[in-house]
Amino acid sequence: MLGGNSSALLLLPAGFLLNEAVIGVDVMVQKIVAIGGGEIGRPKEGGGRYPVETISIDKEIIRLSGKKHPKVLFLPTASGDSSGYASVVEEHFGKRLGCIVEPLFLRKEKFSKEELEKKVFSSDIIYVGGGNTFKMLRTWKRTGFSKILARAREKGIVLSGVSAGALCWCRFGNSDSRKFSNKNADYIKVNCLGFVNVFLCPHYDVEAERQTSLKKMMKRIPGVAIALENCSALEVVGEKARIITSKKSTSAYKIFWSKGKFFKQKLQKNKWFELGELLSKKRI
Repeated sequence: MLGGNSSALLLLPAGFLLNEAVIGVDVMVQKIVAIGGGEIGRPKEGGGRYPVETISIDKEIIRLSGKKHPKVLFLPTASGDSSGYASVVEEHFGKRLGCIVEPLFLRKEKFSKEELEKKVFSSDIIYVGGGNTFKMLRTWKRTGFSKILARAREKGIVLSGVSAGALCWCRFGNSDSRKFSNKNADYIKVNCLGFVNVFLCPHYDVEAERQTSLKKMMKRIPGVAIALENCSALEVVGEKARIITSKKSTSAYKIFWSKGKFFKQKLQKNKWFELGELLSKKRI
């Protein structure tokens, strides 16, 4: 935590550094990286491994922490606390990217509030894995973990994740949570933590039904959606936001309805927008 008399430097968008001593107050800026999808080298059932696709985005997550070897707390809640998933994340962020990785199994194990706070607040990065968004959020709410994450946000801990781990930071998400028990079920709107006032949709390119589902959902919702293809991410720092990608071919879109007309705008990559501008119902 940055103290009021500290001369610590706070990392801001576009590489700028804000010297806390100059303004004379504590500064805590929210830092969120929500990844639409992509592989990090998990093993295939028939042998071999999937490619590592999101490494440049993951390096940006590390950069935001301001540390060369940050402590990453991995939350595999959405996957039912999969130990195999935890091993993949430990290999990727630990061995490959030089972080100190600790998994937190909220569904398999029980912790006191004090224990959870110690684990979260001693971390530099929270990374949330994919899976069943609805069940994950229900677990977090039941255990009081959502409130701890809100405090982590206030402390400037980097909040990140992929798929379900991207949706959770936003107000709403386009989720396949029902498909885990019924593959023919429709996508649903899930109410998430609301740290960013946006409707987020992951996997926009690889799951064709997502596009149709999101278009229908947004017709009934007054706000704006950000649709992320795999290997793209919404990065939010303070009140600024941008789209970053780990593949040149990957895109992200601003989706909304206005006066009965559907709008889908491809967003410029790596350009910082005011968050309010990005989430307004107008072309940018």
